[in-house]
Amino acid sequence: MASPAMQTPTRLSVNVNKVALLRNSRGGNLPNLVQVAKDCEAFGAEGITVHPRPDERHIRYADVPELKAVLTTEFNIEGYPSERFLELVCRVQPHQCTLVPDDPHQLTSDHGWDTRRHRQFLQEVTARLHEHGIRVSMFVDPVPEMIEGAREVGADRVELYTGPYAHDYHKDREAAIAPYVRAAEAALELGVGLNAGHDLNLDNLRFFRERIPGLLEVSIGHALICDALYYGLHNTIQMYLRQLR
Repeated sequence: MASPAMQTPTRLSVNVNKVALLRNSRGGNLPNLVQVAKDCEAFGAEGITVHPRPDERHIRYADVPELKAVLTTEFNIEGYPSERFLELVCRVQPHQCTLVPDDPHQLTSDHGWDTRRHRQFLQEVTARLHEHGIRVSMFVDPVPEMIEGAREVGADRVELYTGPYAHDYHKDREAAIAPYVRAAEAALELGVGLNAGHDLNLDNLRFFRERIPGLLEVSIGHALICDALYYGLHNTIQMYLRQLR
């Protein structure tokens, strides 16, 4: 019998932040972010993710409605739910909004929400997004209590922060995956959808996919764009899709 993980199709959402970062480094519109996102879809990506930060060092707020207008797969906007961010998301109405507890000056996401401590705030934000028909995912560490807290505030999904898994994968992959298996089992039991992201790559993705039951979606950007420098974007997306199949 196939394992639960193998029975669940896992979608690949390509995070195009690094494409925007490259564009912004020289000004102008090279590479063309919208065209790259459309090409990612044409090359097999099943979703596009963006993470606009307050300083707009990569994705600009103006990029988001331009992307929404042309994308044909799932559109996921992730970020800290400031008022400016929420106004953008509610106006654009992506398929999914992933709430991330980023500090405004943070280089990259490095921890999940304490869904107990921020219960009232997250509940209000989730309700606001639901009013606009947007699925809500919450970025959490692989801790069952935090997943239960996400469900209690109304989140439809959680996205497991996989940075520690990626960091420890080559030391002891069984130990690295163990808390994520427990977290996934808790999500399944609670009826919460399961996404994952951060530092997943061609080395560690297949093992994660095989061991995590109910994995619906992974969001991958930095590693995928780095691999595309060597393998080409079309080939790289296909390589990642093969890890998920």
